[in-house]
Amino acid sequence: MTSASANSITITCSDGQTLSANEYQPSGTLKGAILIGPATGIKKEFYANFASYLAENGYGVITFDNRGIGGSLNGNIHHSKITLQCWGEKDMPAVFEQLKFSFPNAKYHLVGHSAGGQLIGLMHNAHELSSIFNYACSSGQLKNMKTKDKLKAHFFMNVFIPVSNALFGYTKSQWVGMGEPLPKNVAKQWRHWCNNQGYVQTAFGKTVFQHYYDELSLPSYWVNADDDFIANNKNVADMLSVFPKFEAQTLTLNLADYHLKEIGHMKFFSKKAKILWPLALNWLEKHS
Repeated sequence: MTSASANSITITCSDGQTLSANEYQPSGTLKGAILIGPATGIKKEFYANFASYLAENGYGVITFDNRGIGGSLNGNIHHSKITLQCWGEKDMPAVFEQLKFSFPNAKYHLVGHSAGGQLIGLMHNAHELSSIFNYACSSGQLKNMKTKDKLKAHFFMNVFIPVSNALFGYTKSQWVGMGEPLPKNVAKQWRHWCNNQGYVQTAFGKTVFQHYYDELSLPSYWVNADDDFIANNKNVADMLSVFPKFEAQTLTLNLADYHLKEIGHMKFFSKKAKILWPLALNWLEKHS
C-alpha cells in the first residue's frame, strides 16, 4: 500500500484569519473523517506519517497549523495578539467545518494531541463529533509532577517564558526543544493554565465566557505513556474532570509492553512508534 500524499489547503476562520493545512484523501471507500488537533507549538508536518496511515486505512484527514505557528504565522510574531484560547474558539472549529466540507456525509472524529484535546470544549461545533481519541492530553498541572520533573517544568513555565517574552516579545520555545516559537500571549496563557487545576477551567468566567465542557457527552479514549512526566495519570484525571459528561476510557502505555525506548509526550506519532497506531485506528473503526 502506497503512502497517502497531502494536498495543501488554506482554511479561513470566522474572524478572517487564514490557516495552513494539509488534506489527506482516503484509500478506497471513505470510512470516516479525522481532524488532528496539534499540541502547543507543533507543526502539521509532525503528524504527516500518522495522517498517511489513517488515510491508507480509509479515513479522510486534515492536519493544520494553529494561527501564529508554522505556515499559519501571518505577520511578525512580535506583534501577535493571539492567545491559546482562540485556537480552540476559532481555529479548531474552522478546520472542522473544512473537514465536513471536504468529506461530507461521514462520521467525524478528533485525534487530539495534548492541547489539541484540551481545547475541544471551546469548539462550538464539537457536539458534531462521533468520537475523540486523545494522546498525552492532560491538565499539565505542575504540582502533580515528580520533584525533578516539576523543577524542569517550573523553570520553563515560570522563568523561561516570562524572561523570553520580556526580552524578545515572544517565547523562543525552540531553544529548549518545545516546538515552534510561541506568540507572547499564547505562552502567557499556557503558563497560567498549567499552574492551576483543570487547565482551561482556570479561565472560566475570566477570559472564557462561553464553553461546552459541561455539555459534551462523547465517547472518548485518553491514552498516555508511563514515561510522560507531563501527561501523567494525575494530570489526565485532572483534565478529564473538566468534562463531567464524557464517556471516557483511559489507557496508560507501558514501554516494556511495546519494546520501545521512549514514547513520552511526543513519540506516539513518530514512525518509530507505528506499533502503537492500531490503538487509534481500532478506536476509530469502532465508532465509524
